[in-house]
Amino acid sequence: TSGASVSGAASLAANRAAALKLSPRIPVNGTRLGGTIALKGGRIDDLTLLDYKATIDEGSPSVTLLSPHRAPNPYYGQFGWVPVDNLKVPDGDTVWRADHASLHPSRPLTLSWDNPDGVRFIQVIEIDDNFMITVTQRVENNSKRPITTHPYGRIVRTDTPTTLGFYILHEGPIGVFNDTLKEVDYDDLVEGPVDTTNSTGGWIGITDKYWLTALIPEQKTPYAGSFRYSQPNKQDTYQADFMLQAPQVIAPGATARAISHFFAGAKEVHLLDKYEEQLGIARFDLAVDFGWFYFLTKPLFFVLDYFFKMLGNFGLAILLLTVCVKAIFFPLANKSYKAMSKMKALQPEMTKLRERHGGDRQKMNQEMMALYKREKVNPASGCLPVVVQIPVFFALYKVMFVTIEMRHQPFFGWIHDLSAPDPMYVLTLFDMVPWDIPKFLMIGIWPIFMGASMYFQQLLNPQPADPVQAKIFLFMPLFFTFLLGSFPAGLVIYWTWNNILSVSQQWVIMKRMGVPIR
Repeated sequence: TSGASVSGAASLAANRAAALKLSPRIPVNGTRLGGTIALKGGRIDDLTLLDYKATIDEGSPSVTLLSPHRAPNPYYGQFGWVPVDNLKVPDGDTVWRADHASLHPSRPLTLSWDNPDGVRFIQVIEIDDNFMITVTQRVENNSKRPITTHPYGRIVRTDTPTTLGFYILHEGPIGVFNDTLKEVDYDDLVEGPVDTTNSTGGWIGITDKYWLTALIPEQKTPYAGSFRYSQPNKQDTYQADFMLQAPQVIAPGATARAISHFFAGAKEVHLLDKYEEQLGIARFDLAVDFGWFYFLTKPLFFVLDYFFKMLGNFGLAILLLTVCVKAIFFPLANKSYKAMSKMKALQPEMTKLRERHGGDRQKMNQEMMALYKREKVNPASGCLPVVVQIPVFFALYKVMFVTIEMRHQPFFGWIHDLSAPDPMYVLTLFDMVPWDIPKFLMIGIWPIFMGASMYFQQLLNPQPADPVQAKIFLFMPLFFTFLLGSFPAGLVIYWTWNNILSVSQQWVIMKRMGVPIR
């Protein structure tokens, strides 16, 4: 299997290298971006993220973000002009002239092309020290008649990428129009017509879990942003584009200008916030899928990131953040566990009532309510504090799942990447037996720890009155063990540690109240 995958990777690399040779190219020598720009078509179509590796293996290549036309999975950005009245404009076959042999953060690159009527089209491309490219489009009308055009930018992605498919994470076309986030799934775009929104301010692009390409028009200029799907050469092709709404009418001897930005890189929260502030990009941070609980998720990320910088280990930061959250909710949790402990203490009495009135459900319920009233126990009081904590736990889960800051971060022992599943599979005897097992049986050590902690927590809780419900509840830890086997190790560690803290707190309360553990 490994030999076939290596051979396949080599074939893809060879195809990509051949595609790169189909156009003269200008090297991109950025601080964090490397690659080339195609002079044919003026495409930004060959970018790698220099400080992000594809895997944690030694010698792993940098992440390839953009690839040229005719390479496997083409993905590129391009700027141009929509012609009016038969104006000859540059197209995908136009070969541009470059004023320099390479693009550096300290030196912009100017591309130019003249049409037969003497109209000069110019693109000045600048790159910063991170992932932002600035494109200034100029049209110099050296002809003898006025001309009209609409500047545009587009991102084209061919072939439907493999997505994780989790409902809590959006991957695909995305944009912010008139301060409102819009997310479109690939399959919805296939089924629907062109999706166009008029806006002033905002941005439009395509997102993966960790990577983003985004076009950012001038923030005070009205534009039409569109998501499109087509099938040239029977290949699924997706496009995110914008076109300035007001036409540029350029008199003879005059020049028109439009300045746009093209982001191509990693969705680092601090960096997106920095661009949002510096360039005035409306809600650029929403490129990270913080979800419904944005008001909780983003602050929790900042706390987690602070702990990471303080401790130097993302796993320890997760443990410390979990402790802090448990401390904040300590009074609520205490109330919940005390209520559950009272319920557990009453279980022998409840069992007797079920045995005595099992055939008469109405009578049994009346006796149960009388018992609760006599012992001053509210069955719902143990649930309310837990319900209040759910948004916080979900926000924590979200932070650890969607933010790139956890990617390729090690913990201790065998966990070398907190964003990947635990690799020490029990059924392969911790990688000592090299046999293929079904994906749902790939259960590592941490998911088993999590299942065990969940089982012990259930032992401390009052058992459901219904025997069938009780058996289902006992089955839940096993179900979650298999479910979390494929989840990132960081999430499983968080869940396990949270369970351990909950069990410890509940055990102390039960001991103080004299409630038997079993």
